[in-house]
Amino acid sequence: MVAGALLLGLALGRLPPCDAAATADPGAFGEVLELLAARRHGHDAFSEGHHLAILDQPLHSSGELLYDAPDRLEKRTLEPRREDMVFDHGVLTIERGHHRRSVTLRDFPQAAPFIESLRATLAGDRAALERYFTVRFSGDSAHWRLELEPQDAALRRTVQRILIGGEQGRIRSVEIHASDGDTSTLTIGPDLAP
Repeated sequence: MVAGALLLGLALGRLPPCDAAATADPGAFGEVLELLAARRHGHDAFSEGHHLAILDQPLHSSGELLYDAPDRLEKRTLEPRREDMVFDHGVLTIERGHHRRSVTLRDFPQAAPFIESLRATLAGDRAALERYFTVRFSGDSAHWRLELEPQDAALRRTVQRILIGGEQGRIRSVEIHASDGDTSTLTIGPDLAP
């Protein structure tokens, strides 16, 4: 669940394909990507819930997310216990208490699509999103949603889809729907001081 904890978007319905013919405003997806790419740094609060079929109650956590374009992403979980995850230049480092582990995405390829879903969205990088996912877009630049379905059959056995919702150049939610019915929902905001 390392990747799910790092990433962690919205409704269950099917969305129209991400192309000019399928959107009410053909330029909206391109405009959203430009707005996202223009934001070079982010520091936001987050709250997260994991809904697992084997548990009666969801697991909750909260903390801070930091982003520095184009590919440094950090998740600092503060509650219920401290955990730091940093993705920087292709290396994922996880630190819990006195334990620290680093892996490259080359050595952990199953995590690449999860990390790329968020990193590529934050960077406004359509080509990177389409490398791993079938991408569907709905909405306009004010309020938008992406549905990402894994292209890799092995990954689809684990993750059904990732839904990312936002407003203008900001991601506000990420929801991962696992193939076994479990979900992980990350709500992002408000902004924090640098």
